[in-house]
Amino acid sequence: MPANKKYLSSPFQRFLKITGGFVGGYFVMVSFHLMLTCLFADKDIVITAYLSGYVLWAFLLLYAFLVKNGWWIWVLYPALTAVFYLLFHFLHG
Repeated sequence: MPANKKYLSSPFQRFLKITGGFVGGYFVMVSFHLMLTCLFADKDIVITAYLSGYVLWAFLLLYAFLVKNGWWIWVLYPALTAVFYLLFHFLHG
């Protein structure tokens, strides 16, 4: 039994969600762990990022598919990346 068409997104929205979740989620994950280096020792964050980075990235990728509009992901993830990087920049300096 096929899915109801009203619950499916358009191919362009699907493209936005896939690319936004894949690329944007990765940048959010990296910038988040970069910000954590200001609060904890660098070697501890590298070990933490090795384990929690994949979980965080997978969660961000999944969240991209739960949102109705793919443009929202392309607004939210770069904004989160900028916030985490600016926190790193100001806390590190």
